[in-house]
Amino acid sequence: MTGMPVSGGREGRFVIRGSVSLPERELRWRFARASGPGGQHVNTTDSAVELRFDLARTQALPPEWKERALQRLAGRLTDGVLTVRASEHRSQWRNREAAGVRMASLLAEATAPPPRPRRKRGVPRGARERRLREKKRRSETKRLRRDRGEW
Repeated sequence: MTGMPVSGGREGRFVIRGSVSLPERELRWRFARASGPGGQHVNTTDSAVELRFDLARTQALPPEWKERALQRLAGRLTDGVLTVRASEHRSQWRNREAAGVRMASLLAEATAPPPRPRRKRGVPRGARERRLREKKRRSETKRLRRDRGEW
Protein backbone atom coordinates (compact mmCIF):
# COMPACT_ATOMS: atom_id res chain seq x y z
CA MET A 1 0.00 0.00 0.00
CA THR A 2 1.28 3.41 -0.89
CA GLY A 3 0.07 6.65 0.65
CA MET A 4 -0.05 9.22 -2.09
CA PRO A 5 -2.11 12.16 -3.20
CA VAL A 6 -3.64 11.68 -6.60
CA SER A 7 -2.98 14.61 -8.89
CA GLY A 8 -4.57 15.52 -12.15
CA GLY A 9 -8.10 14.99 -10.79
CA ARG A 10 -10.79 17.60 -11.00
CA GLU A 11 -10.77 19.84 -7.94
CA GLY A 12 -13.99 19.57 -5.95
CA ARG A 13 -15.16 16.35 -7.56
CA PHE A 14 -16.90 15.15 -4.37
CA VAL A 15 -19.36 17.80 -3.19
CA ILE A 16 -20.17 17.89 0.52
CA ARG A 17 -22.91 20.53 0.46
CA GLY A 18 -23.51 23.67 -1.56
CA SER A 19 -20.24 24.99 -2.94
CA VAL A 20 -18.08 23.14 -0.38
CA SER A 21 -16.35 20.03 -1.70
CA LEU A 22 -13.49 17.70 -0.78
CA PRO A 23 -10.23 19.26 -1.99
CA GLU A 24 -8.34 16.72 -4.11
CA ARG A 25 -4.99 17.93 -2.74
CA GLU A 26 -6.01 16.97 0.84
CA LEU A 27 -7.16 13.44 -0.02
CA ARG A 28 -4.75 10.56 0.55
CA TRP A 29 -5.41 7.39 -1.43
CA ARG A 30 -4.03 3.93 -0.62
CA PHE A 31 -4.55 0.85 -2.73
CA ALA A 32 -4.40 -2.83 -1.80
CA ARG A 33 -5.44 -6.18 -3.15
CA ALA A 34 -9.08 -6.89 -2.53
CA SER A 35 -10.65 -10.19 -1.66
CA GLY A 36 -13.72 -11.46 -3.46
CA PRO A 37 -14.61 -12.29 -7.06
CA GLY A 38 -12.19 -11.72 -9.89
CA GLY A 39 -10.34 -14.97 -10.42
CA GLN A 40 -6.59 -14.77 -10.97
CA HIS A 41 -6.93 -11.10 -11.90
CA VAL A 42 -7.67 -10.22 -8.26
CA ASN A 43 -4.22 -11.52 -7.27
CA THR A 44 -2.43 -9.00 -9.48
CA THR A 45 -4.35 -5.73 -9.09
CA ASP A 46 -4.68 -3.33 -6.20
CA SER A 47 -8.41 -2.72 -6.52
CA ALA A 48 -9.31 -2.07 -2.86
CA VAL A 49 -9.21 1.63 -1.97
CA GLU A 50 -8.60 3.40 1.32
CA LEU A 51 -9.33 7.12 1.33
CA ARG A 52 -7.99 9.30 4.15
CA PHE A 53 -8.95 12.91 4.90
CA ASP A 54 -7.27 14.90 7.67
CA LEU A 55 -10.33 16.53 9.18
CA ALA A 56 -8.42 18.11 12.08
CA ARG A 57 -6.01 20.04 9.83
CA THR A 58 -8.18 20.87 6.83
CA GLN A 59 -8.85 24.45 5.81
CA ALA A 60 -11.48 23.46 3.23
CA LEU A 61 -14.41 23.44 5.67
CA PRO A 62 -15.88 26.49 7.41
CA PRO A 63 -14.76 26.54 11.09
CA GLU A 64 -18.28 25.85 12.39
CA TRP A 65 -18.69 22.82 10.09
CA LYS A 66 -15.27 21.52 10.99
CA GLU A 67 -15.99 21.73 14.72
CA ARG A 68 -19.35 20.01 14.27
CA ALA A 69 -17.79 17.22 12.15
CA LEU A 70 -14.95 16.64 14.61
CA GLN A 71 -17.46 16.30 17.43
CA ARG A 72 -19.91 14.02 15.57
CA LEU A 73 -17.26 11.79 13.96
CA ALA A 74 -15.02 11.51 17.04
CA GLY A 75 -15.54 7.73 17.23
CA ARG A 76 -14.44 7.24 13.61
CA LEU A 77 -11.35 9.46 13.69
CA THR A 78 -7.78 8.33 14.22
CA ASP A 79 -5.57 11.29 15.17
CA GLY A 80 -8.06 13.61 13.47
CA VAL A 81 -8.03 11.60 10.22
CA LEU A 82 -11.24 10.16 8.73
CA THR A 83 -10.72 6.89 6.82
CA VAL A 84 -13.09 5.19 4.38
CA ARG A 85 -12.51 1.83 2.64
CA ALA A 86 -14.15 0.56 -0.53
CA SER A 87 -13.62 -2.85 -2.08
CA GLU A 88 -17.06 -3.86 -3.33
CA HIS A 89 -16.21 -3.39 -7.02
CA ARG A 90 -13.68 -5.27 -9.11
CA SER A 91 -12.39 -2.04 -10.64
CA GLN A 92 -10.08 0.29 -8.72
CA TRP A 93 -11.67 3.27 -10.48
CA ARG A 94 -15.19 2.32 -9.31
CA ASN A 95 -13.89 1.72 -5.77
CA ARG A 96 -12.28 5.17 -5.82
CA GLU A 97 -15.59 6.72 -6.84
CA ALA A 98 -17.44 4.75 -4.13
CA ALA A 99 -14.95 5.79 -1.43
CA GLY A 100 -15.13 9.46 -2.45
CA VAL A 101 -18.91 9.51 -2.50
CA ARG A 102 -19.02 7.73 0.87
CA MET A 103 -16.54 10.22 2.38
CA ALA A 104 -18.51 13.21 1.04
CA SER A 105 -21.82 11.86 2.35
CA LEU A 106 -20.29 11.13 5.78
CA LEU A 107 -19.02 14.69 5.97
CA ALA A 108 -22.31 16.12 4.68
CA GLU A 109 -24.21 14.30 7.42
CA ALA A 110 -21.68 15.27 10.10
CA THR A 111 -21.63 18.96 9.15
CA ALA A 112 -25.40 19.35 8.81
CA PRO A 113 -26.91 21.89 11.18
CA PRO A 114 -28.68 20.43 14.20
CA PRO A 115 -32.44 19.99 13.77
CA ARG A 116 -34.70 22.69 15.14
CA PRO A 117 -35.91 21.87 18.65
CA ARG A 118 -39.33 20.25 18.77
CA ARG A 119 -42.08 22.50 20.03
CA LYS A 120 -44.39 20.72 22.41
CA ARG A 121 -48.01 21.06 21.40
CA GLY A 122 -51.32 19.93 22.88
CA VAL A 123 -53.19 16.83 21.76
CA PRO A 124 -55.25 17.67 18.63
CA ARG A 125 -59.00 17.86 19.11
CA GLY A 126 -59.65 15.14 16.50
CA ALA A 127 -57.36 12.68 18.30
CA ARG A 128 -59.01 13.44 21.63
CA GLU A 129 -62.51 12.94 20.18
CA ARG A 130 -61.51 9.64 18.51
CA ARG A 131 -60.08 8.38 21.79
CA LEU A 132 -63.25 9.25 23.72
CA ARG A 133 -65.48 7.71 21.00
CA GLU A 134 -63.46 4.48 21.16
CA LYS A 135 -63.68 4.45 24.99
CA LYS A 136 -67.47 4.81 24.83
CA ARG A 137 -67.73 2.02 22.26
CA ARG A 138 -65.62 -0.35 24.40
CA SER A 139 -67.59 0.61 27.51
CA GLU A 140 -70.88 -0.14 25.75
CA THR A 141 -69.56 -3.51 24.52
CA LYS A 142 -68.53 -4.52 28.03
CA ARG A 143 -71.80 -3.26 29.55
CA LEU A 144 -73.80 -5.38 27.11
CA ARG A 145 -71.73 -8.46 27.95
CA ARG A 146 -72.29 -7.93 31.66
CA ASP A 147 -76.07 -7.59 31.39
CA ARG A 148 -76.49 -10.74 29.26
CA GLY A 149 -74.48 -12.94 31.61
CA GLU A 150 -77.20 -13.02 34.32
CA TRP A 151 -79.58 -15.86 33.33
